[in-house]
Amino acid sequence: MNGTAKHNGHVCPQHILLVEDEQDLAKLIILNLKALNYSVDHATTLKQAMHIIEHKKLDLILMDRMLPDGDGIMLCEQLRQAGKEVPLMLLTAKDSEADVVLGLEAGADDYLVKPFSVLELRARVKALLRRGKAHQEQTQQIEFNSVTINSSTREVTAFNKALTLTAREFDLLLFLAKHPLQVFSRMQLLEAVWGYNYDGYEHTVNSHINRLRNKLSQCSPEHDLVKTVWGVGYKFSPPEVQTH
Repeated sequence: MNGTAKHNGHVCPQHILLVEDEQDLAKLIILNLKALNYSVDHATTLKQAMHIIEHKKLDLILMDRMLPDGDGIMLCEQLRQAGKEVPLMLLTAKDSEADVVLGLEAGADDYLVKPFSVLELRARVKALLRRGKAHQEQTQQIEFNSVTINSSTREVTAFNKALTLTAREFDLLLFLAKHPLQVFSRMQLLEAVWGYNYDGYEHTVNSHINRLRNKLSQCSPEHDLVKTVWGVGYKFSPPEVQTH
């Protein structure tokens, strides 16, 4: 069944927040989301959105960029910096590659350019909610020599030091660590971690890899856990199988 999840034996609708000040578009989106049995809250400003986010448990946020009191990217960045991991899709008329990359690097999970088809919106919403549910149900802990990654608590310990990672940095490290020594291209990582596979966004992966490496190196400069395979991509190299 679309739009529902079980809690304590009861079927509850998945809860979506729509942040959109264009009333006609908002009505159309809400109509379609409710047709899929989702519960929908609607905000027209960043201030209203933040109030809802602070007081309700959300499964997905759909947010316009250009709002009366600011850019939706600002709220996206605030949520990620605060450690909130609710899936978030930006809705915007800004369609340049630079704008899309800016949104993704701010922590958005998807980016839908206006005007868009209702069918595409429905498909992307379903995909984000599936990924979010799978992430919530995941309880695996990955352990290597001196490195522990807990996907349930989203905590990383490397060489007896706790690592502070952004949500996207954690997802990137977790994916690589699940496939130790396997080499992934930037496009493969973009698709697996961001859900995108479009040409031109590979430097988004580069910037996140560089930040992740810097944080890992602060724990143990002599261990290069995320290695570059020149001309191919990146791999996770656990301490016990380091080669020099």
